[in-house]
Amino acid sequence: MINIDTLFINAIVLTMNEDFQLFKDGAVAVQEDHIVAVGDSADLQKDYQALTIIDCGGKVLMPGLVNAHTHVPMTLLRGLADDLRLDVWLMGYMMPVEREFVSPDFVRLGTSLACAEMIRSGITSFADMYYFEEDVAKATAAAGMRAICSQSVLKFPTPDAHSFEESLDYARDFIRRWKGHPLIVPSVAPHAPYTCTTEILKATTQLAVEFDVPLHTHLAETAIEVENMRNEHGMPVIPYVKKQGLFEAKVLAAHCVHIDKGEMRTMLHAGAGIAHNPTSNLKLASGVAPVKLMLETGLNVGIGTDGPASNNDLDMFEEIRLAALLAKGFSNDPTALPAKTILSMATRIGAKALHIGDLTGSLEPGKKADLILLDLSPVHNSPKFDRDPNGVYAQIIYASKANDVTDVMINGKFVMRDKLLLTLDEKSLLDGAQEYARKIDKFLFVREKSVLSKLIAIGGALEEESFEVQLKIKIANPEEVLASIENPHIEVIRKRHYHEYDTYFVFKDAEENRLRYREDDFINDLGEVDSVRYRLTLIGPSREHKVTSDSLLSRSRYFAPAGQSLRFYKEYFMPDSEFEIEKDRLRFLVKFQNTEFFINIDTILKPKLGTFLEIKSRTWGRQDAQQKSRKISQLLELLVQHPGEILAKDYLDMVD
Repeated sequence: MINIDTLFINAIVLTMNEDFQLFKDGAVAVQEDHIVAVGDSADLQKDYQALTIIDCGGKVLMPGLVNAHTHVPMTLLRGLADDLRLDVWLMGYMMPVEREFVSPDFVRLGTSLACAEMIRSGITSFADMYYFEEDVAKATAAAGMRAICSQSVLKFPTPDAHSFEESLDYARDFIRRWKGHPLIVPSVAPHAPYTCTTEILKATTQLAVEFDVPLHTHLAETAIEVENMRNEHGMPVIPYVKKQGLFEAKVLAAHCVHIDKGEMRTMLHAGAGIAHNPTSNLKLASGVAPVKLMLETGLNVGIGTDGPASNNDLDMFEEIRLAALLAKGFSNDPTALPAKTILSMATRIGAKALHIGDLTGSLEPGKKADLILLDLSPVHNSPKFDRDPNGVYAQIIYASKANDVTDVMINGKFVMRDKLLLTLDEKSLLDGAQEYARKIDKFLFVREKSVLSKLIAIGGALEEESFEVQLKIKIANPEEVLASIENPHIEVIRKRHYHEYDTYFVFKDAEENRLRYREDDFINDLGEVDSVRYRLTLIGPSREHKVTSDSLLSRSRYFAPAGQSLRFYKEYFMPDSEFEIEKDRLRFLVKFQNTEFFINIDTILKPKLGTFLEIKSRTWGRQDAQQKSRKISQLLELLVQHPGEILAKDYLDMVD
């Protein structure tokens, strides 16, 4: 006989392998961290002698569930803001709270709380994307769970990085030190095409390819995202990221709600995995992914809960049931995605989508011992019929609940026995989570009075965290600048003429001190007003600092359409003071040294301040800002022969 560590007997064994082998009186033999045999109880008891024999009492023994996409530290934000539009939820609550509270301690506590919930839900592996991802990895490994831990990279400053270069450096160091860990697969996560530049997409792809790790991202989650991509780049999301080379890496793409069959084939040929998140997509009104067509195309589609702040739980039993029902309801086909298929998406296919199918997802010799015991005897799952061999799959998908999971083994070690967690102290986790809730409540009670919250509440606010490198000087002769723009080294992409009426609302709070109501009159070549646009801009909090001796890195801004009258906004926001500025603006979008810049020639008419030249370019990182700053100085030399003093003030600051 062969000596092993653990032998499970007397179980309904669902292998979830390609052939869906099922053993009604089955057994699984485990040695150290892996499975050595699967078969009938009588056969394995003859061949193996185990230190521990576990009589499963007729329970289902199956692979642990794979949560294909989530943001586990956000357990600490569960229930913070619900039943809101995505922009209000994200920018009015999630982002402000994350900036204030997300830290290594926050991440470790939130991850540990999530691991407790996921283990109880029969999840043994998950794919995470968040900040301070090494702390996610540490907490996950301590809990004994398996995970793809993906360090987020965005073009915005984040809780763990001031620039995307810092995020990339963090990701590289994290991947280098954790690659080869028995439980953690380190990864990189360019958040989404709309929150990343082309440089970020390319750099993260190169990093993932260099270390042969997955690349985790959000793709085509909303119809608006796809529409904006078409408008800005002339193509949908999937062709755009393909053009950036993203699919050179092992991609795990969350959502993919709005993709067509051609895009699916593109992803199939690239070997990309997809994470279907039904609850989150419904709750945030993102739509329903065409999962049936994805599977028919041959894609590996897993099922994910998404983050507990947008779901609001990590219950995979709830998720797999909803995935099955949605596919049937939206296809008008009750045979679509049968229970056996859905369960394979939550196990074997899900593992393949995460690019860890060689490790887990099915009960087969050589794979890691990631398995769960599921009790089908509770009243909500009785009686049990034996006529249909596939009946057990239907019981699991349509009737089983997370609380039916009794035991969980990961990598050959138990993390839950008889519903008792072995690696986590739930009481201390719950106490810590409640303490964070108290602090966040206190923070939001104050924030509810903020200008930003009021701006978002009236709809449509978009954060433009696109810091600008800018230079401003006063000029005496605008004709000189206009003539100089014709320089062969400067390519004019477009020209606009505006007459702008700005009303600034100023508040005593220094962190949010200026809200601008702007009327933009678009002037045509005949000098007539073609159209008018009204917009609100919250300028702040101020984070300006010098990049070079000439250029400034400006503050972030929030934009919202202004659909009400100026009087309405005065009464709504109740500013402490108001200032008006009227100006005539000639704006040029130009390309200089392969970089786009805006050149503004502003004549301030009220108050009469004179004419100014502004040169600006958006930037997302410190190195990029420094390079563009040097180019701005060179561009200034081409435009003005003897430039005057560089000004580090907004026009409002020049008003006496």
